[in-house]
Parts: sequence; C-alpha cells; structure tokens
Amino acid sequence: MRKTSALAVLDFADIPAGVCAVDSILKKAPIAFVRAGTVTHGRYLVVFGGSTAATAESLAEALATSGNAVIDRSFLPDAHPALFDAAFGARRKCAGSLLIIETETASSIVRAVEAALKGTPVGLIEMRLADAGLAGKGIALMAGSLHDVEAAAFLAAEGTRDAPPPRGFSYRLIAAPHEIMEREIASVMRFDVAPLLDLDGEAG
Repeated sequence: MRKTSALAVLDFADIPAGVCAVDSILKKAPIAFVRAGTVTHGRYLVVFGGSTAATAESLAEALATSGNAVIDRSFLPDAHPALFDAAFGARRKCAGSLLIIETETASSIVRAVEAALKGTPVGLIEMRLADAGLAGKGIALMAGSLHDVEAAAFLAAEGTRDAPPPRGFSYRLIAAPHEIMEREIASVMRFDVAPLLDLDGEAG
C-alpha cells in the first residue's frame, strides 16, 4: 500500500451508513486507497488516504451524508509514515521502556499515536484498530527511553482530544519490562495466537 500525505479514519455505529459513506468517499475525490469493513461491537471501520485535498474533501462528504452514525473520526493531513504500516498490521521490534495505550475507538488511537510519534522519538511496535477481541477499541504499544515514553503518554492523551467528543483513554508504562514480557507477551497481544509459556515457577 502506497504511503500518502493524508490519512483519515471513520468509526461508524451503523453498518449501512458506513457502506454508503464509502461510496460517497469514492465518488467525491480521487483518493489513493480505502479499506473498509465490519469490526467487533457491530461497528463499521473505514480507513482511507490520498492527497491532503482529496482526503479532506472525501471526509467532509462522508460526514455530511452520515449524520449521527459516525462515532468518531480522525483526519491527519500530514500523517507520520509509521502510521501507515501499523494501521494495516505491520509490527516492529523496539526495545526500552514499554508504553501500552488503549482508546475507545480506532479513530482516537490513530490520533493518540500520531501525537506521540510526532512529539517524541519513541518507536511504534504495534497499533490495532478495532480488530477481534477489542470491542471497537484501539490499542498501541510503543517503546523507548523512560523519559520519552512518559512524554509520549502525555502527548497521546492530548491527541485523543483533537476531535470532539473526547474519547476514553487509558495507559500503563512499564519502565523496565521483564525479558519474557518484552520478547514474548508484548510481541503477541492477541490471546488466540499467544504462545503458552512454560516458566520456572512452582507447579505443585
């Protein structure tokens, strides 16, 4: 998928409205890509991008035709390059203190991560957008020096307030992750594919 200047994300509570919005997005301006579909909690998620002008025009059209079906939305006119790969499932290895962020919507996790990446040198390990098991929420893992991840947590929280209404935000910071946490647990957050780890603790 080609990286573009702008990225937009829309969370819909109503699936038919979301499908119609995609049609509006495609008809309004020559965007570069779109990905859309149902996610958990009965929501419909749309991610698209292109030039800043085309993305802004298509987003405005989608909002105008969707009414109150839109739960949340994000528009990043100059999106951080790391967001593109992460938005479509790419993972990176990053070491250091660990920051775990959770938001109420996929749109708000994108805003939070964007703010953290642009304001600090932290690395983005993973960003998940309302996939199986998240009930419509977004989650992200970032790593870096303790000072940087503390700053990233503050900026991420501020980033969720960029578009009304404010969305739920929670985070935890692990200053010195256990070796197994860093290597195994944080590397696979989904329970259905997480490995069973045999440890040296008591069994009897």
